[in-house]
Amino acid sequence: MLQIFKCEKCGKIVMVVHEGAGQLICCEQPMLLQQEKTADTGKEKHVPVVEKSGDGIMVRVGEIPHPMEESHHIEWIEVIDGPYLHVKGLKAGEKPEAFFPVPDKDVKARTFCNVHGLWTNKSHKT
Repeated sequence: MLQIFKCEKCGKIVMVVHEGAGQLICCEQPMLLQQEKTADTGKEKHVPVVEKSGDGIMVRVGEIPHPMEESHHIEWIEVIDGPYLHVKGLKAGEKPEAFFPVPDKDVKARTFCNVHGLWTNKSHKT
């Protein structure tokens, strides 16, 4: 559920909220399923870090803040809390973090880097 697909030609991104039998096509080619990565290996950090903050949670991208340059930045942060999806879109120059009014920090958080794709925290309830 909530799979992310990207067109490698034009860059269009699609979130699937209900799976079907068909294949997603864009620019006359199949869109690529973005795999959720959970372990940072390079100098940039992408894995979302979730912390309790007041009456909600703060999600930061990486233990060391991710770059937010025009050519390399986080496009969005999202939190999946049971049946609810919370999304915060980001732009170059903004801080790679977002506050969500979610009472429990044990949620699935995902981030999307315009260069390195989709990332998720691995320590959440399923």
